[in-house]
Amino acid sequence: MHTPPDIPPEQSLITYPAHFPIKVMGDNVEGFAEAIIELVRNFDPSFDAATLERRPSKAGNYMGLTVAVFVTSRDQLDEVYRTLTTHPMVKVVL
Repeated sequence: MHTPPDIPPEQSLITYPAHFPIKVMGDNVEGFAEAIIELVRNFDPSFDAATLERRPSKAGNYMGLTVAVFVTSRDQLDEVYRTLTTHPMVKVVL
């Protein structure tokens, strides 16, 4: 896996702390959204599940979720992405 170079804080486009929107796609199956909510709450215990945005695919086979995760650093944001991408129910993280 390629590790991106460290970006100095003054060159980052993100000011921390921040609520950062992350799009997560997976199969449209029971328990997918709940699994993602649980995972996000490991990083952001204050995450409000009511803010989760759901978008089923046209054929209904996939579900797109948008979660706004409160992160305090680039390292934390990277760890959220790594954890999401390795979850067995997740197909794509943007």
